[in-house]
Amino acid sequence: MNCFGLDIGGTKCAVSRLRPDGSVEETHRITTGGAEGTIGALLSSVATLAPGNDPVFGISCGGPLDLARGLILSPPNLPGWDRIPITETVTRRFGGRAVLMNDANASTLAEWRFGAGRGCRHMLFLTAGTGMGAGLILNGQLYEGASGDAGEVGHIRLSDTGPVGFGKAGSFEGFCSGGGIPKLAAQMLGPKPMPEAWLDQGAVSTRAIAGAALAGDMLSLRVLEEAGRYLGKALSILIDTLNPERIVIGGIFPRCQALLEPAMRAELEHEALPTPLASCRIAPAELGETIGSHGAISAALHAFPIVARSLPGCNGNDNQPAAAA
Repeated sequence: MNCFGLDIGGTKCAVSRLRPDGSVEETHRITTGGAEGTIGALLSSVATLAPGNDPVFGISCGGPLDLARGLILSPPNLPGWDRIPITETVTRRFGGRAVLMNDANASTLAEWRFGAGRGCRHMLFLTAGTGMGAGLILNGQLYEGASGDAGEVGHIRLSDTGPVGFGKAGSFEGFCSGGGIPKLAAQMLGPKPMPEAWLDQGAVSTRAIAGAALAGDMLSLRVLEEAGRYLGKALSILIDTLNPERIVIGGIFPRCQALLEPAMRAELEHEALPTPLASCRIAPAELGETIGSHGAISAALHAFPIVARSLPGCNGNDNQPAAAA
């Protein structure tokens, strides 16, 4: 049974396939545009892979989504993609079965199966990109909640005041996401002129602030120290509440870990309960730019476990280690 992934993002989309050895191969990347043209390009890319009879597809996309109906419902990063019947479109062209999954949950499954969460029964994944979403693996199962909205941790308010993220001042997303840290930097800068070192193609970016911090700029170092302190505060809430064995952080964290971690660790030691903290390892995500493709494949493996059980070395447990491409 052939298994394919479609990762639909605001700037790029990708097509991937599951190899017989259980690893993921990303085969095509496509610049995201209007729905009709982009989906047409995705379908044409799949056609070159000879999907065969009864293929399965995992489709990863940012919300809002109607998962039951397989509809994309005008995500903020996909203007004009309104009520797009993506699963029906794919299966009408190729037959088989398709599932649509929120990209945060798909990425969680990807890091659990292929990345830094391999072997865990209790794992959290934090996106830490433009926003701050989370996926939850609890007791060896993806936890989606009563309405499918579990994991919206970016909405947690950490302070009465602070940068706005997720529509809320002082939120976890405002202090710690890739989109929030430039707002934190602007607040800490106050009326002073914007440092040129903070600008990336004319706009303040976390990447540029981190680069300035690595070059020794003291204000940049203080900004990331403050973000790290609030990251530790938020993680302590999650650790005390959910008692995970691992928290995997993607987005900005792998490249900013050394700048965020000292203040994060100090806050964790101060705020979190000692036993849950000692039981939890905090790790950077491992899949990098291919996490979307791994996530789309992981969505298919989650929805269609017969495919997962056919992989080498699988004994029926859906969380079998596999090699990354």
